[in-house]
Amino acid sequence: MPHHLFRHLLAAALMVGSHLITAAPAIGTLETVAELPIRPGNVSATANARVFATVHPLDVPSGLQLIEITGPASYRPWPSADLQSDANTRGDSRIDAPLGITQDGRGRLWITDMGLNIGKTRLWGFDIATGKLARRIDLPGDVAPKDSFIQDLVVDAERGWIYLADINHPALLAVRIEDSKVRRFQGHASLQAEEGAEMRVGGQPTFFGGKPAKGGVNPLGLSVDGETLFFGAMTGTRWYSVPTRLLREGSDADIAAAIRVAGRKPVSDGATTDAAGNHFFTNLNENGIDRLDTLGELQPFVRNPLLNWPDSVQFGDDSWLYISVNQLHTTRAFTGASDQGTPPYRIMRVWTGTAGAVRR
Repeated sequence: MPHHLFRHLLAAALMVGSHLITAAPAIGTLETVAELPIRPGNVSATANARVFATVHPLDVPSGLQLIEITGPASYRPWPSADLQSDANTRGDSRIDAPLGITQDGRGRLWITDMGLNIGKTRLWGFDIATGKLARRIDLPGDVAPKDSFIQDLVVDAERGWIYLADINHPALLAVRIEDSKVRRFQGHASLQAEEGAEMRVGGQPTFFGGKPAKGGVNPLGLSVDGETLFFGAMTGTRWYSVPTRLLREGSDADIAAAIRVAGRKPVSDGATTDAAGNHFFTNLNENGIDRLDTLGELQPFVRNPLLNWPDSVQFGDDSWLYISVNQLHTTRAFTGASDQGTPPYRIMRVWTGTAGAVRR
């Protein structure tokens, strides 16, 4: 484990008698975990600070899709080089274009593989301890069309379901792990990009494909009991909730009638919900992270120029909230020309002082 991950512990440790007492970092303490020459997509860290990241599909191709961070500037293909792909090795047996990543309470690391090159969306679940493939789910074309962009996900392994968001054809999906049954809910106003919500990274209007960047439902959160799914549009200012039971077994009308506004949010690419019910969002327009507390108050949590397109957030060890930072607005898809990114790209983390991860 890289020694820098424990610098805060070594610096704060005090020996009192025969007991080692460790002072917690100050709330809002921001650290760089790793600096990378490739863009991390989303990030997931374990309770013992192993850090995994997808490689963003919009990055300049590197032949890597899923990595484990091994040091301040080092990484390795995970779980193996054989599962990574490039233009010469693409196919159904390899990872193609992953983005979303998370863990469940059974020691599995899950990724969404959007299959942008092979035209097929898949979910991969790996045993973290061994790296072995535990489950693969292929989503049928009627619920995951070729031009879908099914990115964010949360997992409830206790009930055996995965919930996902399709940002391109705005929809929520519920997938049963055991038999790959899929349910898709779409067409509701809460899933759409909001009129008037504008993406202005670095103070400048942000374009995608030559048009103002707009995104439908993307960031997701799951309550500690698994009863409630939280969601919102990427370019949106409302954070919604819906009972997960209805996504599994209710009608579309039932789901639509049960959707509620849970609070406000910034224009954001990622979000997570901690075990106490606080929600943390990336704030693309302000180079930061915002917090929606249990009283429904949204406030800035941290601001830093290094948070240059904070893509995803997810709790790892203790109260550390891990952040992938990838300057996504500088990729060719956004600029319409050359890649204008300036490495290093980063994985960072911030101390929240809250209850930490929800893993079911």
